[in-house]
Amino acid sequence: MQTGALSDALKKGAIWGFIVLELIFFSVAGEYLSLSDNAFMDYENMLLLLKQSAPIGIIAMGMTIVMINGNIDLSVGATYAIAAIILLDSMTWPIFAGLGDWVIPVAWLLALLAGTMLGALNGIIVWKTGVDAFIVTLGSMLGFRGIVFMFNGENPTSHLNWTLVDFAEAQVLGLHTATWFLAIVTLVLWYVMTRTVHGRNAYAIGDNREAAVNAGIRVGPHMMINFAIIGFLAALSAVVFYSESGSVNPNDGQLYELWVITAVVLGGTKITGGAGSVIGTLGGVIAIQLLRKGLGHIGADTSTVNLVIGLILIAVLVLDRQLNVKGKEELKV
Repeated sequence: MQTGALSDALKKGAIWGFIVLELIFFSVAGEYLSLSDNAFMDYENMLLLLKQSAPIGIIAMGMTIVMINGNIDLSVGATYAIAAIILLDSMTWPIFAGLGDWVIPVAWLLALLAGTMLGALNGIIVWKTGVDAFIVTLGSMLGFRGIVFMFNGENPTSHLNWTLVDFAEAQVLGLHTATWFLAIVTLVLWYVMTRTVHGRNAYAIGDNREAAVNAGIRVGPHMMINFAIIGFLAALSAVVFYSESGSVNPNDGQLYELWVITAVVLGGTKITGGAGSVIGTLGGVIAIQLLRKGLGHIGADTSTVNLVIGLILIAVLVLDRQLNVKGKEELKV
């Protein structure tokens, strides 16, 4: 194996090596510091970890495509909250009163449609104005969150449908419904990014947008589709989670964009675009959830968890920058 190929293989496997180290560390540390009698790597604990990874993980898959494309979406948390409100509130609308449990797919459809449209709106603005996606989606984040508070003020929106709860809490082959949704989304987007023209174009645009335009790639419509995808996945994450919980607060989903971006970057996707993978992002999502759960297992509070993950994100970004600088210097030789 050539040196370059070996280096690439090590980079791609780094996140999974980090996960192994986490499992070893928290298993050993838990023996001495844990507040629980259960082992950290208990089978039920691991199944629950995968389930809890789903809300962030589903959105992170969409963020991976957007970031490979050379963009970013800071509005996913607010989109998530809007979709959740539409899901729960629409099931109480008088127009659907006679549908019985058939209101469930209608509510899902409305929530998913709303998320997709909000994502597409971001994409159209980025495309037609040429304004950086960071600025556009920062504005969207504030605007969408304002819509959430306009709907019901500081009060939660609640509606519990027990048929929906049973579906959300079901287990197939030992895995929870949310875990299956995460697995399916990961598989579909892995296929899109590795086996389709759309995926190849995403890498090309992120690597060199001008060259992509010269090659005949319609950059604007392509980006809009990717923003629509992440909007859809933010809504899908919401409907999967709130199908079980049945209550959404107006602040729900805040900081989700930061957790998602951290997972994507930790999984090896470049902030500047042109490189990354869906499988790497899955590793980043699992690594973050392991950190959250592991630190909680040994008694750390929320502020400590946030501090540790923030420091890890900074370290990963610094390392990525150093590797990129080194790579550019090697090209000049």
